[in-house]
Amino acid sequence: MIRNVVFAAPFPLETTMRFARAAARLPNVRLLAVMQEAPKGEDARIFSDLVRVSDGLSTQDLVDACRVLTKRHGPIHRLAGILEPLQVQLAEARHVLGIPGTDPKTADLFRDKARMKDALRGAGLPTARHKLVCSWKDAEDFVNEVGFPIVMKPPAGMGAKATFRVNDVPSLRGALEAIQPSDARPVLAEEFLKGREFSFETITIEGKPLFHSISHYLPACLEVLENPWIQWQCLLPRDLSGPEYDAPKKMGLAAVSALGLDSGFTHMEWFQRTDESLAIGEIAQRPPGANITRMTGLAHDFDPYRAWARAVIDQAFDGPYERKYAVGCAYLRGMGRGRVARVLGIDAAQEKVAGLIEEFKLPTVGAPKSDSYEGDGFVIVKHRDTDVVRAALKAIVETIRVEYV
Repeated sequence: MIRNVVFAAPFPLETTMRFARAAARLPNVRLLAVMQEAPKGEDARIFSDLVRVSDGLSTQDLVDACRVLTKRHGPIHRLAGILEPLQVQLAEARHVLGIPGTDPKTADLFRDKARMKDALRGAGLPTARHKLVCSWKDAEDFVNEVGFPIVMKPPAGMGAKATFRVNDVPSLRGALEAIQPSDARPVLAEEFLKGREFSFETITIEGKPLFHSISHYLPACLEVLENPWIQWQCLLPRDLSGPEYDAPKKMGLAAVSALGLDSGFTHMEWFQRTDESLAIGEIAQRPPGANITRMTGLAHDFDPYRAWARAVIDQAFDGPYERKYAVGCAYLRGMGRGRVARVLGIDAAQEKVAGLIEEFKLPTVGAPKSDSYEGDGFVIVKHRDTDVVRAALKAIVETIRVEYV
């Protein structure tokens, strides 16, 4: 029996389309789409039908488009998408249309970082101390409680991309004057977590996490954003069997349970403080970005995009998957501002890491410099020895130089 599956995304970006292609390859799936912009070329042919909308992040647009697709093709089996800013709207549309999947309450719990942390703390899990700030008095009270520095972000922000550090009273005053928080538009203030940053990924089926992975951020994302000379690296070590991973594993699995996910992927960022204690930064109900989905598949020798499709469409898991390799990604960027003028050291870097490269994307000459910690390009490397991968990442960021004009 053919199942109608609707894949929703505002734009057909390459990373997004990897998940759509995997969904289209599942048996007995008729893949339909709701998008602002239709894909071109081969990607246009993976969809049996597509409804374009004016706002790909609008619940009402999703509902209206799905009703059009239902009239054309019959009942919808699943409505899915991978973008974090879309998860609540997908859940709301499912609720209106009676489509199985994550409900609005659960989706909002993952998306609203303040409610998320309240739920995690209520389950006895360690998180950064936090407060929703609506006024100067709120901010002042919070600083008196936790001290400087603090972190400020929108309650529904994504990782470090909408986050900044406040170090003193003048910078706090300037931040609040710029943001203008209010009861209707609060800002989330958090204790600044000092230490090493990691991520924890899961595949969960019917409320039970069946797979997990851990990656190391080198260094923490916010530190990269604050220091334009740093080229970020992410490392997935081959061996996760050591006792140092026992507590993070227990914490990560408990977090998924506390937030009530049914089936799908999660991506949690967490810290090991300088005193060795752990704290959850935040957790998202989606596959990880920054190439971590791809790297997770390489480390365990499986197709992570198919695994996502199997989880959210079939509520099935094809593992277990053995961790066979260490994998790392070096994110390429340089000093300065402007547009990419040239990329130097490519040949020398290839010689140093010959045979290890799995995927790469060089910065595009003429493109404006990215303001993300992911930079303007990347190189992914793989080897059975973690030390070899760590050395390769170091060689890449020390050899490749991006210049701007």
